[in-house]
Amino acid sequence: MPNAMRTPPPAGCVFRTRGLGKSYGSGETRVDALREVDLDIARGEFVVLLGPSGSGKSTLLNILGGLDVPSTGQVMFGDEDLSRADDAELTTYRREHVGFVFQFYNLIPSLTVRENVALVTDIVKNPMTVDDAIDRVGLTPRRDHFPAQLSGGEQQRVAIARAIVKRPEVLLCDEPTGALDYQTGKLVLEVIARINAELGTTTIVITHNAAIAGMADRVVYLGDGRVLRVEVNEKKLSPAELSW
Repeated sequence: MPNAMRTPPPAGCVFRTRGLGKSYGSGETRVDALREVDLDIARGEFVVLLGPSGSGKSTLLNILGGLDVPSTGQVMFGDEDLSRADDAELTTYRREHVGFVFQFYNLIPSLTVRENVALVTDIVKNPMTVDDAIDRVGLTPRRDHFPAQLSGGEQQRVAIARAIVKRPEVLLCDEPTGALDYQTGKLVLEVIARINAELGTTTIVITHNAAIAGMADRVVYLGDGRVLRVEVNEKKLSPAELSW
């Protein structure tokens, strides 16, 4: 990992935050989850948000994904001001532009792989084919299986296929390997890296695992709700080269 360096705003920003803050509660019970966060993320970048529990990673990801709104400051998605959007506008934003991958897979047990992935294709304008999405995560031979017939890593890859089938501009991943063992986690990271490279999908991954930072274009270190520093990887590692 290279030494920390302050980077200028990248050209072609997909996200730009200024003075972003998020607080919960008031008075003595007030918790500041984010404090004065300034961050730019370029289109097509692979960014890792790294920090301990409580550092603000998930809060920042939720705001970027339109699942939450800031208390102060501004968050822009292209020319769209998400900090001023109402619930209906945020729903449209999430549906049309964002794919989510969480630590737990949230698959419907009674549906096959194909059926789980197909669920979202009816609510977007220009989805890829279900079989294409499944093939991109390497699960074509398992497409007619149910979640209970799949390993944890395979279920996570189904979740990724479901996220990318709608061709999102942004893929947001919250601890995508957190429930997986070492080898299975690396397989899932390979899928996420391939989606970023092949489709040009702006990808943001939350993790507390510092080793995963090696595969990013940039690493954003958070602590106590603030951006502590940003590092650039001059040489990105493949998931196969990571070890932890």
